[in-house]
Amino acid sequence: MSRRNKKAAGKGRINDSNSEDESFDNVSVYSHVSEVASSEAAEDLANERFEEKFEKALEQATEKSAQTRIQALQAICELLMHRYMPDFVEDRKMTLMDFVEKSVRRGKGQEQVWGARLAPLLVLQLGGEEGMSKAMNQFLLTTVQDKAVNFDARAKCCAALGLLNFLDCEDIGALVQLMQFFETIFAGSYLRGDDKSPISVTAEAGTLHAEALSAWGLLLTLVPSGDFVSLMTNGQHKFPSIKKFLGLLQSPHLDVRMAAGETIALILESGRAHDENFLEEEIGEMCDAVKQLATDSHKYRAKRDRKAQRATFRDVLRYLEEDISPEISIRFGHDSLTLDAWSIHHQYSALCAVMGPGMTSQLQENEFIRDIFQLGPRPNNMGINGNAKVKQSKLERHLVNAAAFKARSITRGKNRDKRSAVVL
Repeated sequence: MSRRNKKAAGKGRINDSNSEDESFDNVSVYSHVSEVASSEAAEDLANERFEEKFEKALEQATEKSAQTRIQALQAICELLMHRYMPDFVEDRKMTLMDFVEKSVRRGKGQEQVWGARLAPLLVLQLGGEEGMSKAMNQFLLTTVQDKAVNFDARAKCCAALGLLNFLDCEDIGALVQLMQFFETIFAGSYLRGDDKSPISVTAEAGTLHAEALSAWGLLLTLVPSGDFVSLMTNGQHKFPSIKKFLGLLQSPHLDVRMAAGETIALILESGRAHDENFLEEEIGEMCDAVKQLATDSHKYRAKRDRKAQRATFRDVLRYLEEDISPEISIRFGHDSLTLDAWSIHHQYSALCAVMGPGMTSQLQENEFIRDIFQLGPRPNNMGINGNAKVKQSKLERHLVNAAAFKARSITRGKNRDKRSAVVL
């Protein structure tokens, strides 16, 4: 072969090589596009299945059979726990709110329970849409006060009221009024004049008192520290004294004792944010009461109950004595959330109670929940090379434009304004 022919052959080989590389790159691109398309198709199919289940449940929620309606409400709640579908819910908002009202007002037992559970799920799906919570407040309040309604349903209505107003109430005066209402409920577990727990409080009533107490604590996380200290110490008796809460630690019911212990920690955390010596003269008595529960070994209590109680009250005792809050890191996807204050723990627990096993996926997807915990935009809102995707849902556009969202305007525990003034 001549030198010229060798050169030509060599050039041909180089061109062939480039051609193969280009072919390989094209295959990679096409393969990637195919995978993306396949993933999107799978996601669309999953969405269709969820929506079909949802539509079927909506139809069943209008049936005459109470059991069918209960199953439908339960199915709707479970779908909303596990799936963030704000646009789909927005289009059916009035229908769903009507189901909540009818089930709570006219239903019995479990129908009222599931109706109350649905209420905060709607608000969480729709990003704290203004007015939704207020529309549901009145019939929930009425149901909580109705002693003909069973304790479990009243307890779930208490929990719903607390969460709805945590998500959608900016008026501190209204929050204080609702907290006073909750006190009228858990006051049923206050010690009697002879410093003994009321014998008439059944386990079911204790559950109601514990839910009211937890809801009181949840709203406390929204009250600025300066306001709270004034309300606790200025003699107006807007809030119960610390001795009342210490008395609740003697309740025969575990859920009341644990709710009281966590509430005492919330009270100290809020007060100390404004005044580091808040309730300092009461610390000794508080530590003694908490220490008894942190080391409780009474055999008449169930082993599981003793274990849960000791774990909770060890954390409370450490906070009282050393000002150290328990710290937990929650990991989900590529994100993590650190619970490093009692207020954040309490808020997270309240949302977990309504979201159940769907909380992890909601932390990843739900813009409103991410906003509450200051997690920033969800990662899958970012496109290739970190560029934001152009397409946004209706709710996402609403979130961007709603500068007055309470989740952005009210501090949630860690960043309270220590200089706030009482204007109630």
